[in-house]
Amino acid sequence: MIEFRHVYKTYPGPVHALKNVEFSIGKGEFVFLTGPSGAGKTTLFRMLSAFDRPTSGKVQVGDFDLDRLDAQSLPHFRRKIGIVFQDFRLLRDRSVFENVSLPLRVKEERAHLIARKVDEALAWVGLTSKAEFSPAVLSGGEQQRVAIARALVHQPGLLIADEPTGNLDPDMSEGIMDLMERVCAQGTTVFVATHDHAMVERRKKRTIQIKEGAVVGDSSVGGEAATGMI
Repeated sequence: MIEFRHVYKTYPGPVHALKNVEFSIGKGEFVFLTGPSGAGKTTLFRMLSAFDRPTSGKVQVGDFDLDRLDAQSLPHFRRKIGIVFQDFRLLRDRSVFENVSLPLRVKEERAHLIARKVDEALAWVGLTSKAEFSPAVLSGGEQQRVAIARALVHQPGLLIADEPTGNLDPDMSEGIMDLMERVCAQGTTVFVATHDHAMVERRKKRTIQIKEGAVVGDSSVGGEAATGMI
C-alpha cells in the first residue's frame, strides 16, 4: 500500500528534512508515526499526500508513483486518500453536512448519492443529529469527527491523520482513536502521526519512529522489528 525507498528531502538552507527514509506499510495496517517536533513527520506526510515531492528516492502509494506523479493524475490520486488535520480545517461558513460533502462535490457526484453518502459518514462518526449545525458551535472532539467523516465519505483506501488528537483532551482523544481503529477494521489503511507516547503504548500498534529526518525505529506489537509488505 505504502512504500518509501531511500527518500531524501532537502530544502534551501540547506535543511535536510528527510534522510534515507525507508519503510513499507501493507493494506489494512494501522501504524503510528512518532517523533519530536521538527523530526520530519509533517514533511513525510506531505510526501505521502503529494503536497510535496522528494528530492530523491521513491514514494509509492498503491499504484501511484508519487515522485513522478503528473498534474493530470494528481486529482485522481487525491480522491483515493483521506486526510485528517490537527486543526480540523473545516469551513466555518458551511454546515457540517456541507463540509462533509465537499470531496463528493469535487467528484461531481449526483445530489442523491451525496446525500446518502454524507448521511452514512455522519452516522459512522455519531453526528447525524448535527448535520445542519455550524462547526463553530461544536466541541473540539465533534469537529474532529466531522473532519474524519469528510476524509472517509469517498471511501478512501488510505487515511492519513497528522496529530488528530493534538488539540483534544484525553477522553476526546481516546474516542477519536477508537474511531480510527474502527475505520481500520473495515479495511482502510490508517497512518497516524502523534506526539502522545502514552496513547501509542496503550494502543499496541506498529510504530515507526523518526528523529532528525531519519527512521530510528520500526516496531510491531511486542517490540519486534516490522519489515516488508503485508
